[in-house]
Amino acid sequence: MTNAPSSLPERSRVVQDHVRAAGLDAEVRVLPDSARTAAEAAAALGCSVGAIGNSLIFLADDQPVLVMTSGAHRVDPDILAGAIGATTVAMAPADVVRAVTGQAIGGVAPVGHPEPLRTIVDAALRAHPVVWTAGGTPHTVMPLGFEELVALTDGTVAIVSAD
Repeated sequence: MTNAPSSLPERSRVVQDHVRAAGLDAEVRVLPDSARTAAEAAAALGCSVGAIGNSLIFLADDQPVLVMTSGAHRVDPDILAGAIGATTVAMAPADVVRAVTGQAIGGVAPVGHPEPLRTIVDAALRAHPVVWTAGGTPHTVMPLGFEELVALTDGTVAIVSAD
């Protein structure tokens, strides 16, 4: 893994700038192979799939919501709807993900978006001393503590899955 700021892709430099502005020391790192899926990221990092913080965009009552969920399970839209008080919740299509985050699916970071997003952080991530999130591209990752992730995103902690 490399992490020299000059070697970061532009999208990842934006993410790194947001992290620094928040007063955190976490560094975006470039992986030699894709970390597009939780399984790929876990294999590359030598950690459990549950320690991967997947960044998923949902439309809750037609408004984008970023859900940082553990790679060990899937978000249940009904549970998420109940947790956030929404009537309808559905996965956002790829074009909406790109529009609201400026990043491609498989590389969506918790920050670095054109506008801040309402963020829900999966309570299951609390079980991991280090949560690995995407760093703005499918080849970049960033280690954060659970509380750092919540603070960085101004997220609300919630249960988002039955498993």
